[in-house]
Amino acid sequence: MRTRSRKVLIISLFAVAAAAALGFWWMRPETNKPVDPRMACHVAAYRLDDGRLVDIAPLTDDGLRWRAMDGRTGKLQQDQAGKWSGTVGWSDRPDPTDVQLGTCEQSAMTFEGHRGQRLSFAATETRFRGHGETLAGKLVMPPGDGPVPIAVLVHGSEAYSARTFNYFQRLLPANGIGVFVYDKRGTGDSTGKYSQDFHLLADDAVAALKEARRLAGARAGRVGFSGGSQAGWIIPLAANRSDADFAAVAYGLADTPLAEDRDQVQLDLIAAGRGPDVLAKAREVTDATAAVMVARFKGGYERLDAVKAKYAHEPWWKDMKGEYTGDLVRYPPIALRLFGPLHDEGTSWEYQPMPVLQSVKQPLLWIIAGADREAPPEETRRRLMAVARGKANATVVEFPGTDHGIIKFDVAADGQRVETRVAEGYFQMLVDWLREGQLGSGPYGDAVVMARARGS
Repeated sequence: MRTRSRKVLIISLFAVAAAAALGFWWMRPETNKPVDPRMACHVAAYRLDDGRLVDIAPLTDDGLRWRAMDGRTGKLQQDQAGKWSGTVGWSDRPDPTDVQLGTCEQSAMTFEGHRGQRLSFAATETRFRGHGETLAGKLVMPPGDGPVPIAVLVHGSEAYSARTFNYFQRLLPANGIGVFVYDKRGTGDSTGKYSQDFHLLADDAVAALKEARRLAGARAGRVGFSGGSQAGWIIPLAANRSDADFAAVAYGLADTPLAEDRDQVQLDLIAAGRGPDVLAKAREVTDATAAVMVARFKGGYERLDAVKAKYAHEPWWKDMKGEYTGDLVRYPPIALRLFGPLHDEGTSWEYQPMPVLQSVKQPLLWIIAGADREAPPEETRRRLMAVARGKANATVVEFPGTDHGIIKFDVAADGQRVETRVAEGYFQMLVDWLREGQLGSGPYGDAVVMARARGS
């Protein structure tokens, strides 16, 4: 009896520890964290005396980030003496770019020796009704009285306030494009629970488009959707459910969310030097973990146990990471059953994007990151080209050698990517297409136009 009680206690403690570990894996950042006032006072778009544009944005993990229209970027921090310094891109490398912002009391922005003038835009805060929730939004308009295109910014998977952290709310108005930015449900000042249900989020985006048109009034020219990553699943749905005038997607997937994990695992194993035989075995594993996700942690464990028994002893097992597979195979079913459902975000795991994409009637721009590890592009590229061949409204562009976010990188000695900047030409391409309804003459850096909407 004592032995049995001890065994039960050990199992219980193990389950609790595993659940706690799983909770750490699933924990999302605080959604309403305020920006340090010493940083917030510098957040703005600045026009330099040589005509260039530089944006200063807050970071969710403290500090600031500057971005230039040519794609260069760096993180900024201030020392005790008030001098600003930073690092290149998203790396730890010291940044030689001279950026000085002064203090909140004596702000004097200079960039590479050129003085910057803070730009101001007319901003209207609002609250509007989404699908069963009240959402906080903001219309930001460039100077003037005439009609302008307006981009409704659709989120990725981030769990923080877009009204606080989305830098496109300044970069686009500085280029003559209006913006409607809103906090997704369960983030910032919007009500409800954070969700990755694409259908709910598409309905919210449709409501945001209507609110943008209402607030803009006679200044509303072409009004449509723009966003990246998870927005690639949401925007086509929203376009089909609305009278949007355009749809622009960057570094999204034209495949299912389950395929995102599957393809990430394949890339993990290829990077580890594993061959086709291992990749085939890993497909069995990702099929099993997908079954658990689709069942929302309420089933699929027999299949997962079977592939564990079959392959867990093999050396490649530890190389799997993916979106969720690497975590699921490392925890016992009891931990997954206990903790997983508590953090189910309603993700539309089996959503099939192709029928929706083929139904989009609005002009569609899709920008692919050619070396994307988070949204592996191979199948998306193939599918988008099939869409473009059958539709006159699709423009497909790829920036080779870029990761998620259209971000350029170096490869360190240990094989890790060091993200250094946004690809040159990406910002200008997006601005041109949103403003003119078609690609301009560029230049757009290394971009490859794979399909161009007919007549553009």
